[in-house]
Amino acid sequence: MKKFIQIRLNKYYNTSIRNEVENRVKKGWSGEIKDACQHFPVERQTYRGIPFVPGPENLSQKNLIVISPGNPSVTVRINDFGKYICFLHFSNCDPFFLGYGKLGRSLADYEICFASGKRVVRTIRQKFEINAFGRGWGYNPYMSMPAQEYKLFNENEIKVSQWGQRMQQCVTQFVPFSPFVYCMPNPNPGQRIKEIVLRSTAGEPVGVLGITLYNGAGHPLRPLRRRTFELSLPPGEKAKPGEIKLDMDMGQVTRTRSSVPEAVPGAKWLRSKKKGLGVQIGDEVPVNKLLVDLTGAAGSDLSVKVKNREHKIPYGEAFEKGAAKSSDKKAGLKLLYDESTWVHVVVRDENNKPVPARVHFSGPKGEYIPPYGHQEEVNSHWFQDFSADLQLGRINFAYVPGRFQAELPVGDVYVEVTRGFEYEPLRQKVNIKSGQHRLELKLKRFTDRRKAGWVTADTHVHFITPETAWLEGQAEGLNLINLLASQWGNLFTNVGDITGNASGCSRDETIVWVGTENRHHLLGHISLLGTKGDPLFPMCSGGVDEAFFGDPDMTCLTEWADTCKKREGVVIRPHFPVPTCEEPVYIALGKVDGLELRDFANPAAGNLDLFPFKEWYRYLNCGYRVAAVGGTDKMSAGMPVGGVRTYAKLDKNQGFSFKNWGEAVRKGRTYTSSGPIMDLAVDGHGIGDDIKFGAGGGTVEVLATADCAWPIHRLEVIVNGQVVAATASKEGSKSLKIRQKVKLTGSSWIAARCSSVLKVHHCWPIHLGGHTSPVYVTVGGRKQFNMNDAQYMLTLIDGGLTYLENLSIRYTDAKQAKLMAMFEQAKQNIAGHMHNHLPGTHHHH
Repeated sequence: MKKFIQIRLNKYYNTSIRNEVENRVKKGWSGEIKDACQHFPVERQTYRGIPFVPGPENLSQKNLIVISPGNPSVTVRINDFGKYICFLHFSNCDPFFLGYGKLGRSLADYEICFASGKRVVRTIRQKFEINAFGRGWGYNPYMSMPAQEYKLFNENEIKVSQWGQRMQQCVTQFVPFSPFVYCMPNPNPGQRIKEIVLRSTAGEPVGVLGITLYNGAGHPLRPLRRRTFELSLPPGEKAKPGEIKLDMDMGQVTRTRSSVPEAVPGAKWLRSKKKGLGVQIGDEVPVNKLLVDLTGAAGSDLSVKVKNREHKIPYGEAFEKGAAKSSDKKAGLKLLYDESTWVHVVVRDENNKPVPARVHFSGPKGEYIPPYGHQEEVNSHWFQDFSADLQLGRINFAYVPGRFQAELPVGDVYVEVTRGFEYEPLRQKVNIKSGQHRLELKLKRFTDRRKAGWVTADTHVHFITPETAWLEGQAEGLNLINLLASQWGNLFTNVGDITGNASGCSRDETIVWVGTENRHHLLGHISLLGTKGDPLFPMCSGGVDEAFFGDPDMTCLTEWADTCKKREGVVIRPHFPVPTCEEPVYIALGKVDGLELRDFANPAAGNLDLFPFKEWYRYLNCGYRVAAVGGTDKMSAGMPVGGVRTYAKLDKNQGFSFKNWGEAVRKGRTYTSSGPIMDLAVDGHGIGDDIKFGAGGGTVEVLATADCAWPIHRLEVIVNGQVVAATASKEGSKSLKIRQKVKLTGSSWIAARCSSVLKVHHCWPIHLGGHTSPVYVTVGGRKQFNMNDAQYMLTLIDGGLTYLENLSIRYTDAKQAKLMAMFEQAKQNIAGHMHNHLPGTHHHH
C-alpha cells in the first residue's frame, strides 16, 4: 500500500481565498486575513514531509473548503485506507488573545464514515488539533504542527543568516499565513474509509486546504530521537561527501561528516605524536561511508542520491533493528550505538585537584561527542566566537571546568585532554558501562615553570566574554589573558567589558584584563594592555578599513602608546610587523614594551629566517631593546587562547600580578612560544640581562634549552641575527640543548630559537616553535648599531610622513602637525645615532 494517498479536493472547494479576503467581515474572518493571499499555498505542496494537493494557483478560483455558520458542513469522498488522516487546515486569528482566548474551544467535528457503516467523530479544538493562521513561534498547538518547518542552515548560509550561527531556523517563520498539519489517528485502519464529513460547531470559520492518507509506520508527526548512523554506499562506489545528497521525507538529516583518517581512534591514534595539535584541513576525498545524525518519524525514508542514482532506506527499521538496507539492497544504515548514559566527568591534575581543561570525546568511528552545552559543529568564522569551543583544523574540542557532564555511548569511547604546554597531552580509550555515571581523567605535568618564577600570557584575544576567557585561559594553562576591545568600521566589540582594572572573574592565578587594540589601516596596530582609568579612545582612526568612512587621523600609534604608559599600561605591537610603517617611530622613542612574534619556522623547508623575526632583528641590531611576546589574535573558535603565548619571568620571590608581569616584559625577561618551554643563560645571566665587557670584548658561554610535549627538530643560538650554534634531531626530540662558547668583539645581543616540522592547526596553521628575548652584551660602553638597518627605518618613517602629507584624513591642522612632529623626532633620533657611528666620529662614554 502506498505510504501517502493524496485526496484531490477540487470538487469540494466551496470558496476561494481571494473571496474570503475581500468579504472577510461578512465571512467572519479577522482583519489579519487580508495579508494571506501572497503566502497562500497552491498546487502540490509538502509539509512536514507529507504531500498535499492544495487548490489551483489562480487565487480567484475555488481553492479552499470553509466550514462556518454559512457553510455548516462539507462531505469529502475518500474510498481508500489510511492509518492516519492528515489535514492541512487553519482557524480564525484572534488578534487580541493570540488564540488563548479560545483555548480548547470546539470549532469543528471531523467525522470518519467507513464503508462498513461505522462512524467515528473527532472534535477539533482551538490550539489542540487546529490553530489560528499566522501564529508562529510561541503559539504552536498541542496536537498539530505549523506547516512551515525548521531546517538547518548549510555552510554557505551561515555567513548571511540572521543569527550568524549554524542553527535550526524556519524558512518562513513569521509570515501572515501559516496553516497547520493535524494527523488524526484512524481507530479502524483495516476498514475502508468511505467519506469524511467536515462539520462546523462554532460561530466562526475553519479552512481546510488539503487531506492526505498516511499508511506508513508510526505517527507521521512524531519523530524518533536523534541517533548517529553509519551510511554505507554500494560496494565499490565512492563519492566526495559534498556529492552525496541526503534527504528525509518526514525527518531531518541534522549532521553529516566523513571520517578524517588521522582522527579515527585506534592504536595508531593513541600513540600519535600530534595529540592535542588538531588535524590539518585537507581537500574532501571520495568516501564509501558517511556518519549521519538522523531524526524523523518511524515511517521516514532516507533518500541517498549519488551520481544520479537514488537509494531509499527505511529509517524506522534502522532505528528499531539497528540496521537497514535500501530497497535495492545496495546502500545501508547501521546504528553506531544503541545505548548511552549520562556521565559526570572529572579532570584532575598532578595534585589530584579538579582543573579546567580542553577535551575531545569521540566514538569508535571518530564521531565527535561534545560535553553537554557545547557545539557538535563548532563555528569557526570570524566575529562568531561566543562559546567555549575550539576547532583545530578538523578536530573539535570543548573547554570545560574540572567537573562536567556528557552523554556518552556505552562501549569504547576515546578521550583527548590537554592543558597548555606543561602537561603531557592525554589520549586514552575508556569503556563506558551501561548505567555508568562517573569517569575520572588524570593529567601528568612534565614541568612547572610557575615554580621557577615564569608566568604565561596571551597578549591578544578578541570577542569572547571575560568569563569565557577565564575558563579557556585556565584550561590552556594561562596566567593572563588580555582581552582587547576594538572597532571594526562602525562595529565595536568588548567595549562594555572595559573596567580599567582586572576583570571580576579573575582568580586562581588567572587574570583577565580588558584592554584595547587601537588600529590604523596604514600606520599599524597597537595593543594597550592594563591601562588604568578611562580607555584610550578613539580605538581606530584614519578611515577604512579599520575605522569608519571619513574617520580622521585624530592620533597615531606613538601617541596612543605614550598615553598608555602614563596610565601604567603595557604597550605591545600586535602581529608584528604588519601593517608596517610607524614601527621605527615608537620603537626609537621608547614607547613600546614588546613585539608579538607568532610565526615560527619549518626546519624541513629551511625557512628559518621569517620576515617578522628579520624585522625584529633590525631593531635589535640598532640597539633598540624590545621584548619578544606571544599572542594569538584570537578572533574565532579556530584559535585557542594561548596557542602562541608569552612566558615572562618575575623577579625572585615576587607574586603574580598584572603590574609584576608588565615589569618583566619591560625588562625583556620573556620568550614567545607555540609549544616549547625554553631557557637561555649567557655566563649564568638570564634572558633580558645586560653583560658588560671592556673594550675588546670577550668570550661567553651560552646555554640554550628547549623542552616540549611534542617533538621539536632544531634549536639555534642567534647572535646579531646570525646562527652561531645549532643542534638538530631528524626524528624529533622532546628535549634539545646547546652549550657553546661564543667570542664577542663588539656590543651584541644573543637569543635562542627552536622549531619543529609539526604544525599547530590554528586558523592560520603555524609550526611549533619558540624564540627568546635576548641577553645583551655591551662592549666598551658602546651602543650596538647597524647602518643598513637604520637606513631601512628612515625609509619607513619617510613612508609614514608621505602618507600624512598626502592622503591622511585631517582632524585639525594642529593635530596633523603634532603627528608629523613625532615622526620627525624619531627620524632625528635615528639620524643622530647614525652620525655617532660614522667612521672617525669621537664618542663620549
